[in-house]
Amino acid sequence: MSFKRLDPEDFVVSADAITATAWSGNVPKLSSFYTSSTQKGGVSGNYYLNVYQTASTNPSTQVQFNIAYGNSAGSGSSLFNSGILGYSPTSTIYGQFQNLTLGDENTNFTFDGVEKTDFYAITVDRQRFKEKILPGTVNLYLTGSEFNTTIKLTDNSNDTNILSFNEAGRVFQLVSGSNGRAISLTNSAPNNVGKGTTESGSYGLFLPDIGTFLLNASALDLPNSKGGINLGTGRNSDTNDDNNQKLFTAISGGFSFQLNSEETITSDYVFIRARNAEFNYSENPSFISGSQGTVIYDLFINNPQTFITTVGLYNDSNELLAVAKLSKPLKKDFTKEALIRVKLDF
Repeated sequence: MSFKRLDPEDFVVSADAITATAWSGNVPKLSSFYTSSTQKGGVSGNYYLNVYQTASTNPSTQVQFNIAYGNSAGSGSSLFNSGILGYSPTSTIYGQFQNLTLGDENTNFTFDGVEKTDFYAITVDRQRFKEKILPGTVNLYLTGSEFNTTIKLTDNSNDTNILSFNEAGRVFQLVSGSNGRAISLTNSAPNNVGKGTTESGSYGLFLPDIGTFLLNASALDLPNSKGGINLGTGRNSDTNDDNNQKLFTAISGGFSFQLNSEETITSDYVFIRARNAEFNYSENPSFISGSQGTVIYDLFINNPQTFITTVGLYNDSNELLAVAKLSKPLKKDFTKEALIRVKLDF
């Protein structure tokens, strides 16, 4: 075994963005949506609804995303205690996302400049989006009850030159359009206030760095003539209005939810250089006479040959940190130099 100290220029760090499909089965578009009656009827069902790609009884089923409804006043769900107003699962959901994204419990959500006190949250399962969701790949179809109306939502990343941020990272508006670009709403909408938005503001917020969509309930509740789907969000003060199911019905009726994941893979490249005069003699005991310390075979004195098979990386304490195996032995002698590139991914 031979050692050689590496120089600073032998190390190079590289970061590459890798994109992939998000949903189970490596499909870019989710077109089948299922829920679990067991989960919905359990304690967690009061807060959110899990959505699967197959029936929940299927052994291969996996959670793709979940749906929740948040209301600052606690409306839309039963109170925890009938004697304490305003505290319910919907107020808990509202406060959770308020702390996560706004960092201020006294601030309400704003959708393209319009402040609202309730929303629907779609949270993509962590395994699905890996590090983050790739902006410009979001296409979500929602179908409403009015004339079987369908709208197609996307983020406005390709229409935005200046990025916005909050406590959860980057923020984009959800608008009517496709592949990260907004389109104007129908001309029959008398209160169309912007490209791809409604009189109640945008359709929501897209937070790619935490895999979350916050949908503007008021925009979805609008009639078709104003760009909505007449979702009919319930806001009763002490009644379970089953709003999570209403949004699930709109999503499953649209038959299409598309997005891609994105992650940054950081790699360390280490360049190992074996110059012509280096690593030509083996330190294997069979190579040298044990009694005299001389090379056993005369042929190896002036014309030695070795074969490099493994590269080990050690620290200054002589501790082995990493091992790189060559695909095949690399012949080395005084007439050859070798450059081996070792890649460490993390």
